[in-house]
Amino acid sequence: MAGDPRIIDVELDERTILRRSAEIEQERRVAIFDLLEANHFAPAGLDGPFRVLLRIEDNRLAIVLSDEAGQPLDTIRLGLARFKRPVRDYFAICESYFKAVRADSPHGLETIDMARRAVHNDAAELLRECLAGKVEMDFDTARRLFTLICVLHIR
Repeated sequence: MAGDPRIIDVELDERTILRRSAEIEQERRVAIFDLLEANHFAPAGLDGPFRVLLRIEDNRLAIVLSDEAGQPLDTIRLGLARFKRPVRDYFAICESYFKAVRADSPHGLETIDMARRAVHNDAAELLRECLAGKVEMDFDTARRLFTLICVLHIR
């Protein structure tokens, strides 16, 4: 089906991920589920739907695009230097959030969650800016892709 600007499958290059906590694995599962449920992803000059593989290559994000049948279409590469701080901040806030949840302490949970959302939203906008002219995507798609980029950064 030509002209269907969406992701129908997304995978992470597992070779770049050494370990994941249960919480991070849950974040990954939710991001992928939500992304596949509803997204708008339209790489310039390509017709979807798309299968996407995300991987890190030489400190760059590689977004490997294939068609519905799995035939390669293109690879979009994006420098990750601009994402170093948002990824670090997001992980720090998530760690605080997970600790508060494990401690069964609602104190400060709402504040931590608001901070996490703010970092996440800013990073999603940054991702959209960095991919402008290469990929058109909606805000929610960018948020979920940022979550997956974070998962790829776990060492």
